Amino acid sequence: MAAHSWKVSQYAMFFATLEEMNGAKIDWKSLYEKTINHDFAEVFIGDIKTPVKHASPELKQMLAHVEEKMMEKFISNEIPEEFQGIFFERMREGKDSTIEGRLLEFADKLDQFYEAFAELKRGNTDKEFVYMYQNALSKLLAIPLEATVQYFRTEILKDAVQEKTHIDIQALTNEVLTAK
Repeated sequence: MAAHSWKVSQYAMFFATLEEMNGAKIDWKSLYEKTINHDFAEVFIGDIKTPVKHASPELKQMLAHVEEKMMEKFISNEIPEEFQGIFFERMREGKDSTIEGRLLEFADKLDQFYEAFAELKRGNTDKEFVYMYQNALSKLLAIPLEATVQYFRTEILKDAVQEKTHIDIQALTNEVLTAK
């Protein structure tokens, strides 16, 4: 979890810089709080893999509810009362409609994209990783961050599809791109 949060924070910092260079106003404190705390609830229930977590909307909602309740219990029991309100705010889900929330969503999904890509590159062509790759790619392209998505398409994705893999990554990518 710590390695994932670190990577997400670094990706978000890079893309926030890119967005800022293109005129966006970034609340850096908010961005860092959102990125370093975004998966804190996994301390309580563990890291449930994306295909399992998203198997049904009901399961996703149930897991989110359990995470939220366990986090509330932790804060209520472990954090001094005068700080609880602050921690409730800082530990809540950070993916929201703010630019910082969208950057978190992009960075988190980018890490998932890289995870799936690495598995496919290693030769693990299990349908779970094919789905994870295509799903992450589709979601990345749909996040409303114009400069970020453009950079991802022209630099990162362009490089990824040129890599030698055990599966036709270009074809998998084109399936997503033509569906958009």
